Amino acid sequence: MAPRRAPSLAQASPSASRAGSPTVEEDESVYFDSVDELQQQGINVQDILKLKTASINTVSGVNMTTRRQLLKIKGMSEAKVEKIKARSGSQDPGARYHSVSHMNVLMVYQGSSFATGIEVQDKRKRVLVISTGSKSVDAILGGGIMSQSVSEVYGEFRTGKTQLAHTMSVVAQLPPELGGASGKVAYIDTEGTFRPDRIRSIAERFGVDGSMALENILYGIVSALKIFLGRANCFTLARAFNSEHQMELINECSLRFAEDKDFRVLIVDSIMALFRVDYSGRGELSERQQKLAQMLSRLTKLSEEYNIAILLTNQVQSDPGATMTFVAGGALKPIGGHILSHASATRMFLRKGRAEERVAKLVDSPDRPESEASYKLDEGGWSDV
Repeated sequence: MAPRRAPSLAQASPSASRAGSPTVEEDESVYFDSVDELQQQGINVQDILKLKTASINTVSGVNMTTRRQLLKIKGMSEAKVEKIKARSGSQDPGARYHSVSHMNVLMVYQGSSFATGIEVQDKRKRVLVISTGSKSVDAILGGGIMSQSVSEVYGEFRTGKTQLAHTMSVVAQLPPELGGASGKVAYIDTEGTFRPDRIRSIAERFGVDGSMALENILYGIVSALKIFLGRANCFTLARAFNSEHQMELINECSLRFAEDKDFRVLIVDSIMALFRVDYSGRGELSERQQKLAQMLSRLTKLSEEYNIAILLTNQVQSDPGATMTFVAGGALKPIGGHILSHASATRMFLRKGRAEERVAKLVDSPDRPESEASYKLDEGGWSDV
């Protein structure tokens, strides 16, 4: 079967939010070197396969992994680890790229050296901005949800967290001119709330054939990512049943992103639901937070390693001690503690407004001030009031 292409401008509705994503030339669209490149540096194939088994699929992934973690891989000795570390740090990007600036940007992505502010600025130019479906919310975010970072939305039920995940699953496939990224979406569902009918109705809003969108959805368990058909623009769906399974799926995403460079968004809906079930009471809190920190570290590395946007939804809990304080959410606070708050570069608190109105408050952002915007939930997902 011929691969599915991204919806054309003629297919997409002009009503889509026009958050601009930079157009990257094809020869500059690869942000990472496959770990297979280390074979040219004298690393044997068997050791490279061992790295892949541990979900280390890129040179930058090797640089991001500590020696202690590499030594835990079966068959890895201290001598092998030191050799791999040395060769990954000396990997010459200039052999594959056409300009010094492009080579320097790749080295920033690989994390193999210091970089100047100008080189970091060049890296930031490649950030993709994907619309939420609401122009007012896009405005407070600086255009939409951005790649190379982790974004979190939290709020009580019926505030639109899962609806945002559904909306972005469709918008990400649109062209950049319509607020998309012309790419694929990986969707990890921890609550069983993914609904194909919602994808169909949202796709119709943006002028995309609903049947085609549904045809490109594969839903399954851990093996879903392995048997996924590599079509041009589609979802990769997986249902997680416990926190360990959730981590396995994230590692599977790393393999898929390395093999298919068209992925633009990874959605986890929701990040903490399974942790609340698997760990209970103060006695298990320390272990829970440690496992959560490892998962969030993995997600952060994925966002920078592959230049993708990470969208996390999160639940809330009551905080009676906050009723007299002037904080976002008042007596409601997101679960996950400080570990999750520090890992999320951008955080939005969602609350119910009057009638069908919903309010999104930007609580934390590295480059945007605190502000609020109104939106509503309709048949086409998130939209303006």
